[in-house]
Amino acid sequence: MEPIILGIETSCDETSVALLKGKHEILSDIIISQIDIHKIFGGVVPEVASRKHIDFLYKITKEVFQKANIKYDDIDAIAVTYGPGLVGSLLMGLNFAKSLSFSLNKPLIGVNHLMGHIYANFLAFKDLKPPFIVLLVSGGHTMIIHAKDYMDFEIIGKTRDDAAGEAFDKVSKMMNTGYPGGPVIDRLAKMGKNIYKFPKPLYNNGYDFSFSGLKTSVLYFLKEHSQANIEDIACSFQESLIDTLVHKVVKYSNDSGVKKVVIAGGVAANSLLRSKFDGIKNINIYYPNLKYCTDNAAMIARAGYEKFIRNQFSDLNLDAIPNLGLKEL
Repeated sequence: MEPIILGIETSCDETSVALLKGKHEILSDIIISQIDIHKIFGGVVPEVASRKHIDFLYKITKEVFQKANIKYDDIDAIAVTYGPGLVGSLLMGLNFAKSLSFSLNKPLIGVNHLMGHIYANFLAFKDLKPPFIVLLVSGGHTMIIHAKDYMDFEIIGKTRDDAAGEAFDKVSKMMNTGYPGGPVIDRLAKMGKNIYKFPKPLYNNGYDFSFSGLKTSVLYFLKEHSQANIEDIACSFQESLIDTLVHKVVKYSNDSGVKKVVIAGGVAANSLLRSKFDGIKNINIYYPNLKYCTDNAAMIARAGYEKFIRNQFSDLNLDAIPNLGLKEL
């Protein structure tokens, strides 16, 4: 009998609940985004995000059980994100999960949000197995990871300053083109040309990333060229950032001999990133479905499944850890 895992995700501004049976069967899932709420502020307001999670959690949990046509007592465990993320948001989901765990007498599984993003690919590709390389790229994280086994991850390189998604947001704010920056710049870039040569920091220097210099270069360019075509700026900026990501992943693939590459995180939805990787002949590339690139509870449930089958449960003293690292699984 395959276990049914309830997944809960509230690390930032998406409220999500999902029911997963076994490794791959998503019985039901709901994701509620707060983008329209935070858009007017140009970014996520932590207190507002926390309050909205309270409004949504009970309602959508009830809905996922109704859609799956199962009872609360039919689940085998509750998997919940406990870090990294915004501490207030994390606490909303974690405390809700603890209440369910206690009242239903079902085991609690604390899940690392980063691990969840990696496991989103296992939902899409039933035959995916480690070892493989992970490019985890989102608003809060940018790193190259060597997944040696299902629960054995080595960080090969990471950003020294801004994450890629954060750079997208900040550059979009500079250009007054809206929030979130990733989808906006991706759309504008399709209408522009790569005619401005922005820097590619650390391009040929190891596996770490740095995007603050690229971001600053765009800032000075905008001050000096106020009449420049905004679509061309978006295209040129995106080209520099995405080319850097792809270059370093391909370099590590060649250096390590690992020819499977998994893309994870919100920036995995970027069309240029996908097209550049699709053009590489000697590497097998895996992307999550677009729906599961951004924060979602299905990926948390899938990561929770791996911990469930290993009897890696958490107690009710589990606390939110906003700066949780990948090694702390």
